[in-house]
Amino acid sequence: MKKTLLILTALALCAGCKEKDANDARVDKLMAKMTLAEKIGQLNQFVPTNADVTGPDGSPVDVKSVIKEGMCGSLLNVWKPEEIIEYQRLAVDSSRLGIPILFGHDIIHGARTGFPENLGISCSWDTEAAEKVARISAAEASAFGLAWTFSPMCDVSAEPRWGRVSEGSGEDPYLSGQMSAAMVRGYQGDDLSAGNTILSCVKHFAAYGAPEAGRDYNTVDMSEMMFRDRYLPSYKAAIEAGALSVMSSFNDFDGIPASGNKWLLTDILRNELGFKGFVVSDYSAINEMVKHRVAADGKEAAELALNAGLNMDMVDGDYYKYAEELVKEGRVSEKQIDRLCREVLNIKSKLGLLDDPFRYGGEGRWDKETCLPEYMEASRKVARSSMVLLKNQNDILPLKENARIALIGPAADSRSEMLGTWNAFVSSENAVSFFEGLKARFSNVVCERGCDFFDPIDGGIAKAVAAARNSDVVLITLGLPNSCSGEAASLTDIDIPAAQKSLFNAVKSTGKPVVILLVTGRPMTIAPEAQAADGLLVTWHPGSMGGAALADVLSGDYNPSGRLSITFPLCLGQIPIHYNYKSTGRPHLNPDSDAKYVSRYLRTPNEPLFAFGEGLSYTDFSYSDLEVSSQEVKLGANVQVNVKVTNTGSRGGEEVVQLYLKDVVGSRTRPVRELKGFKKIYLEAGASAVVTFEITPESRSFFRADKQWGEEPGDFEVFAGHDSHASLKCGFKVVE
Repeated sequence: MKKTLLILTALALCAGCKEKDANDARVDKLMAKMTLAEKIGQLNQFVPTNADVTGPDGSPVDVKSVIKEGMCGSLLNVWKPEEIIEYQRLAVDSSRLGIPILFGHDIIHGARTGFPENLGISCSWDTEAAEKVARISAAEASAFGLAWTFSPMCDVSAEPRWGRVSEGSGEDPYLSGQMSAAMVRGYQGDDLSAGNTILSCVKHFAAYGAPEAGRDYNTVDMSEMMFRDRYLPSYKAAIEAGALSVMSSFNDFDGIPASGNKWLLTDILRNELGFKGFVVSDYSAINEMVKHRVAADGKEAAELALNAGLNMDMVDGDYYKYAEELVKEGRVSEKQIDRLCREVLNIKSKLGLLDDPFRYGGEGRWDKETCLPEYMEASRKVARSSMVLLKNQNDILPLKENARIALIGPAADSRSEMLGTWNAFVSSENAVSFFEGLKARFSNVVCERGCDFFDPIDGGIAKAVAAARNSDVVLITLGLPNSCSGEAASLTDIDIPAAQKSLFNAVKSTGKPVVILLVTGRPMTIAPEAQAADGLLVTWHPGSMGGAALADVLSGDYNPSGRLSITFPLCLGQIPIHYNYKSTGRPHLNPDSDAKYVSRYLRTPNEPLFAFGEGLSYTDFSYSDLEVSSQEVKLGANVQVNVKVTNTGSRGGEEVVQLYLKDVVGSRTRPVRELKGFKKIYLEAGASAVVTFEITPESRSFFRADKQWGEEPGDFEVFAGHDSHASLKCGFKVVE
C-alpha cells in the first residue's frame, strides 16, 4: 500500500512538473518574439473612459490604440460582456503577437449575487462559508468575462474610523488569515484555467489597515516587530493558500511608499514568503510617489516601482511613458523587465488565456449562470450566520409568532442598503429588504421610516411613534448607509447620527420593547442606545437576501451564531482598541479599581462596549475539562488541547469555540492573549462534544528580540471559551 502511494505521489509530482515545464516553454517561446516595448506593454493596465473610474484620474491614453500597439496587458473595470469580447478581439486580431488581455474588477463580496460585506462574513467565523462566497463570486464574474478580482483584502485593522475596515476580516491576524486563505481557495479553485475560476489578488501589501487617525491613504508608521507579529501573517496565509497576484498599498512603510518599496515587494514578498505571481499597484499609486515626495516626477516614480519589483502599473501610465526610456538610460535593466513580464505572462498562461483568449464569458453566460436559486440561498445562509446578537434582555428574541411588529428606521424597507460598499453588479431589484423579509414570515408587520440616515422627515417621528404604540415590539434600524463604508469613507464620528438618535429616543419613550438592528459596515459607538434597548442585533449590510436572513434569525428558525471579529469601542477616545493589546509596566488589572498611577483613563473604563469574539445565542453553552496533551514539550513539538463544550440550553445551536494563548515571558513584550484556533460546532440541546486543537511551534512563534521569527522556551497559558474574555485556563511549558 505504501509503495502504491509513493508511486501515485511521484506521478502527481511528475504531472505537475510537466505542466510547469509546458507552461514555462510556452512563455519562453512567446517572450523570444517580443520586443522591449511589447514586454513593457504587458506591465500596463488601463481603464477605458467609458468604464468605472475609481480614482482621481482615468486612463491617460487612447485604449484601443495601445491595445493595437501591443502595449496593454490588462484592462480595469470593464465588465459588460460585449465590451470585454470587443477589446479581447482587438488584442488578439490587431496586435502583432495577439497576446490576450487580462480583465480585472473589484469583486469583493459578490458579483451579481450579493453577500454581506467582508467584515460581516468574518463574523460568521466560518471558513467554509467564506470559501463558498468566493466560489460563487468567481463563477458569476467569469460568466461576464472577468478573470481577475482584487480580493481578498488581508489588511488587519482595529481602526473603525477607517472606511475600508468593512472590506477586511477584522482585527485579528489569525482569523483574518484563515478567512483570507479560504477566499483565495474559493476564487482560484483547483484549476485556475477552468473558465469559471478567477485569479485572486491579496491586498493591500502592506499594513494598509493602520493609517494614522483612521484616514484613508494616510501614512503608516510601525515597528518591524508590530508588522511581522500582527499585520504580515494574514497576507502570508493568503499567499500560502496559492494567491498568484498581490496589490501594493497606497501608504508608505518605513518612509517608503509600498509601490516603490523593494524591501516589501522583493525581500519580504518574493524572497521570504516565496510568492510566485505578479504584483499590481493600486489605482495610480506609482505616480502618487511624486506627491509622497520620494520621486521628482513620473519617470523617477516608474524607476522606483520597476526596480522594487512591481509588475503592473494600474492606470497612471508611467510605465507606458517612461519604462523603455529608463532601460535605454540604464536606470532599469532589461533583465528586470524580462522578469516582470514573464511573471505576468506566466499567470495568463495558468489562466488558460494563451490557449483560449475567450474562455471567460461567452454568449449568454451572464444570464444563465448568475443569481441562480442556489446562489441566493447561499447568500441567505451566509447573511444569517454573519449577524451578531449582542443583547437579548428578558429573551425578547426570538419574536412570538403572533407578535405585532413595528419596523422603523431609515434602512427598514431599503433594498439598496442591504448591499454594502463595493457591491459590483449586484442589483437592488434582486434584493430582499428587511420589511419584505419580515412580511413573508410574520403576519402582522407595519413599517415606518421615521427619518433618513442623517436628516429628519417631516412628520416621520410622529408616524413612527404611532406605529410603535400599536405594536408588541419595535424593531428599529440604526446605523450608517452604504456610502459611509469602503474606500474614501473615513469618519471622525462613528456615533449614531442625531436624526436617528431622536427617532430612537421617541420610540423608546413609548415603553414598548425595542430591538436595535444595527446596519453598518464598521463598529460604532452605540453605548447609550445599547444600554437603553432591550435587544441588539448587528446585521451589517447583509447582501441580497438580507431581509430573508433577518426573518430567519428573529423568528428563531435560525439560532444566531455570529461572533464579533472586531471590537466595539465604548467611546471614540478609546480608539484604537483591540483584545490582543500588550500589558504595560503599570497595567490596570482591576476594572473596578480607580487606582491612579496605572495605565487607565480618568472617568472612562479601559474595557470596550463589546469585545472581540462576543456574540449571544438563543441557547447556552458551558465549557469544562480543558487539558493539554503534555505539561512539558520540547521546542518544535506540537501540543494538543482538548476542551469539552456542552449545550446547556433548550434548543440546538452553533457555538464558536475559541482558543487563546498567552506567552507568559518573552524576549520582547507580548500580547495579553492571542487567538490561535477556533472551531464552529453544532450541538443539540443537552449534547456535549470534545473539541481538539493543535498548538504548533508556528503558533507559538513571534518576532523575537534577536530579530528572527521563531519560538522560545518558557511558560504558556491556554484559554478556551465563548470570546476573548475566556477564563477557563490551563498551561504548559516549552523546554529546550
